[in-house]
Amino acid sequence: MSMNIMVVEDESIVAKDIQVCLRKLGYNVVGTFPSGEQAVEEAKTLEPDLVMMDIMLKGQMSGIEAAEAIRKEQDIPIIFLTAYTDRNTVDKAKETEPYGYIIKPFKEIDIQTAIEIALYKHGKELEVKKERDYYYSLAEKQDSPDMMFVKANQKLVKIKYADIYFIEALKDYVVINTKERRYTIHSTMKDIENKMPDKDFVRVHRSFIVRLDRIKEIDHSNVIMEDDKKVVPVGGSYKELLQDRLNMI
Repeated sequence: MSMNIMVVEDESIVAKDIQVCLRKLGYNVVGTFPSGEQAVEEAKTLEPDLVMMDIMLKGQMSGIEAAEAIRKEQDIPIIFLTAYTDRNTVDKAKETEPYGYIIKPFKEIDIQTAIEIALYKHGKELEVKKERDYYYSLAEKQDSPDMMFVKANQKLVKIKYADIYFIEALKDYVVINTKERRYTIHSTMKDIENKMPDKDFVRVHRSFIVRLDRIKEIDHSNVIMEDDKKVVPVGGSYKELLQDRLNMI
């Protein structure tokens, strides 16, 4: 079955080149749109298998903002198209968890490789999510407000929220750090963040979630945890959220 791809590109010549390339590779182009606002709305109706999104779009909504809006509503892999490779742009783009980047000017092989990797990765994530949801459904039958169950070494292991110091993202895994040991699980930070009690945990970086009462001190752009003295970086976009959650006088 041919994969359906939506293209978001405000340069008509570039958009046309992408369409021709995608059809040559055997993909179905379900729509091409010049603005982020259109992309967000049309994605709901078209439900593409993948979106190719230009980072710099004309109009009020950038490609990064459009990607973030789409990912909040739908589980669709997004590949960014960009001629901009400065660090600030890349850092902002990374927060939307894209499945790849294609740098302009691009070649056919660049598009083919990026799409194949993105679709493969997304497919694997769906498999992991299905398995994880199954184990979560089993665990919820014996779960309580002060603990959670995680799959570790083919077993469901109980972890008390009070024992968790911080949680760290490592590529396709998430590591839950307690005082006694580390649990490495297949998951995403977004999924873990949604499952942690808001009153006890706060996300301070795209790769870190910390337990509030385990924070010993805050030094510049870092959080220093109790006992093991682990230094956790605080991302710029998370500083305000952290300040709001701290009990400061």
